[in-house]
Amino acid sequence: MSTTGAAADPLAALGSLPGVAGSVESVRKAVDRVYGHRIMRRRSDAVTSEAALRGARGSAALAGADWALEEVRRRTDFSADAEARVVGAALRLSAEGGQLLSIWRQSPLRVLARLHLVAAAGRQDQIGRPRQAGEVVDEPLIELALPDAREVSGRLEGLADLVIAGTSAPALVTAAVVHGELLALRPFVSHNGLIARAAERIVLIGSGLDPKAVCPAEVGHGELGRASYLAALDGYVSGTPEGMAAWIAHCGRAVELGVRESTAVCEALQRGAA
Repeated sequence: MSTTGAAADPLAALGSLPGVAGSVESVRKAVDRVYGHRIMRRRSDAVTSEAALRGARGSAALAGADWALEEVRRRTDFSADAEARVVGAALRLSAEGGQLLSIWRQSPLRVLARLHLVAAAGRQDQIGRPRQAGEVVDEPLIELALPDAREVSGRLEGLADLVIAGTSAPALVTAAVVHGELLALRPFVSHNGLIARAAERIVLIGSGLDPKAVCPAEVGHGELGRASYLAALDGYVSGTPEGMAAWIAHCGRAVELGVRESTAVCEALQRGAA
């Protein structure tokens, strides 16, 4: 997302795109409903833990490791093969995100570097920093043209400036832009999709929309499927008002599906407590 010549709060301008206000309102109502569930008053920690697990599973599925939830829950060794390593990275990111909320608004680039360090454990020479000129990106499921390292650096700085400056834009809009920009840039040599979805969740939680982390957008992104995800991302990359609005709406639908998942968890916990 280019900010050259943009208004002082370009994210807020996106909130006025046709259809975006409706997505924002729909998400807010869905979030309010799950937070009003009686189980959230007594067992919100259990819902948060389950949302983290299910969110990690959904994010890993989009990265090519589509495991059954019970397999993710049962497995203890995530080093056996490439899919297992993807699931392990998604789980680590889910656990780490909550520890970085206080840093995000002051230093988003530091948070992104930390997320890559956590996700890509083991590649010591290239982890925890944006890719450099000539470095290859391992992100086979995203086939968009890859910006060069210089463009990545400039756009990351621009994104960080937007986050630090703050915005009056709804949380959904900010989260969608952070998510889309990271996917478009693929700033690291690996795990960019996982990191983009983790950053989206950090924004949704840190903004106050989902302070208890019980609305896992990753679940919704996984449920909507890779084809829908990539088609919506094409809209973001196009930079057109229609494309941006479609991407934001897609992210909103993902949050709503995450809410539905956690509502089902609440219902299951309530039945078990009855």
